[in-house]
Amino acid sequence: MTNRAISIENLTLGYDSHPAVHHLAGEFKKASLTAIVGPNGAGKSTLLKGLVGMLKPLDGHIWVHICQPSEIGFLPQQAQLDTSFPISVLDTVCLGFYRSCGLFGGVSGAMIGQAKRALAEVGLQGFENRPAGALSRGQFQRVLFARLMVQDAPVILLDEPFTAIDDKTCSDLLSIITRWHGEGRTVIAVLHDYAQIRDAFPQTLLLARECVGWGPTCEVLSPDNLARAQQMSQAWFEDASVCVREDAA
Repeated sequence: MTNRAISIENLTLGYDSHPAVHHLAGEFKKASLTAIVGPNGAGKSTLLKGLVGMLKPLDGHIWVHICQPSEIGFLPQQAQLDTSFPISVLDTVCLGFYRSCGLFGGVSGAMIGQAKRALAEVGLQGFENRPAGALSRGQFQRVLFARLMVQDAPVILLDEPFTAIDDKTCSDLLSIITRWHGEGRTVIAVLHDYAQIRDAFPQTLLLARECVGWGPTCEVLSPDNLARAQQMSQAWFEDASVCVREDAA
């Protein structure tokens, strides 16, 4: 039985044939807890989209060993979500059952009970009938974590789950992530807070469109690696600016 959750070989991802992640190789171990960090534009969100199957590789391969890519639990950035759709908090959580009942299938009484328990676990008991779009940013993030709970995925990808939420919500959600890890799930999260990562995430992938470091957090987040990642990112943006000016000339 493999100890690998996801393997990556010579992976290049991008948009309209323009690479955003270059020649990445490595693996996420089963039941690992990994932070993905790097400068702005480093390819972090792009990598998550590739892992979940939303973005096809320009080159290389991704293998998901312990489930189908469609079974991965994925939480995108809140800025990418439409919260104006008229749906209740409870119905939002019940969307996590889509694998077993289909997107528009019926939800059983047992499923509704499970969704209510998930809401209670994230501190939103009594919010079931409220419009999801009327919640604060932190409350809505709690709802999305409850949806991941009922999805019960063996692999969970989180894209900036703590951005623009209050400290209490951040602490509560981090506790849930730690619990998922303890349950043997593979959790991969794009994060920015180095102190938080050093405290709670044993593994780190440092990206600057290419891999700068991948392994134990204490080794990857060294001053030399962080400086190298910043230099690589700056060099890429300078090269891109030159190309734009030459194209406009």
